[in-house]
Amino acid sequence: MTAPRSGVLAILICALLTPPLAARAEPAGKHYRVGVLCPVTCDSPPLEALRQALLARGYVEGRSITFEYRSAEGKFEKYQDLAVELVGLQVDVIAAAQGAKRATTKLPIVFAGLGEDPVQYGLVQSLARPGGNVTGLVALYADLIEKQLELITETVPGLSRVAALWDVGVEKALEPSFKSLQAAARVLGVQAQPVAVRGLDDLAHAFRAAVDARADAIILLPSPTFFVSRGPLATLAAEHRLPAISPFVEFAQAGGLMAYGPNVTKMFGYAAGMVDQILRGAKVADLPVEQPTEFVLAINLKTAKELRLRMPPGILLQATEVIR
Repeated sequence: MTAPRSGVLAILICALLTPPLAARAEPAGKHYRVGVLCPVTCDSPPLEALRQALLARGYVEGRSITFEYRSAEGKFEKYQDLAVELVGLQVDVIAAAQGAKRATTKLPIVFAGLGEDPVQYGLVQSLARPGGNVTGLVALYADLIEKQLELITETVPGLSRVAALWDVGVEKALEPSFKSLQAAARVLGVQAQPVAVRGLDDLAHAFRAAVDARADAIILLPSPTFFVSRGPLATLAAEHRLPAISPFVEFAQAGGLMAYGPNVTKMFGYAAGMVDQILRGAKVADLPVEQPTEFVLAINLKTAKELRLRMPPGILLQATEVIR
């Protein structure tokens, strides 16, 4: 199999991809406000990991740090207004992406799991030297599509058609993923059938569309909506007896067949490092944009058994997490 280039959640926050060191002392006499802009919901394991990691670094909630949460509730057009609201609150750091950049050129912005190239989209001048008020962590999920398609193709005997579920709310960010999917499908000799999903209420309809398209399997393209709905997606895949693969490891943990990508929850835990540096005086322009160096292949053997799939030994040998 071809390994992906290092590289892309738009679930948007981030930090250095190194585990936090021993907790530092609480900044004396300081009280910081961290604005968190959430694409779907702020009640999620990744954001809790970010909060807990900052507290572990010596901040005390309510005394030296306060979190201001704003959720777009899946309506990504609300990003801009919510970002402007956070700017008006005069927070010290905004955890968000493009909407926040349009709202301010001064307040520090940290993103994580960004799906598109931040240089191409004008978020930073370069990965090594962002040069402005924005930095963070890119996941470049498009680089993972080829491997994901290879994995599901090798796992499902006779697979000829795969339904690619994509979230219309993040259509622009998915352009690189679509190109990678089309190229990989041509090489592997399979047909990739795009199936649009218009929000959380459209998931069941999307699976029916995949069945109508005679799909042999499902590949979930990256979306905050798909991360939040990983449980319902796993249930729908089981109900329709469709093997599915996701870029989010948490999907396999929730009952999905397979996942290949970075661990989102850990990613947000690591994000505390960059936020901490900024709060302690580091210049955003000098903090390099980071890329994940560790990717997890998670396989749910219980789900494979229910689907009557025998996992190929070569796939199992590559697995870094096996769920029984």
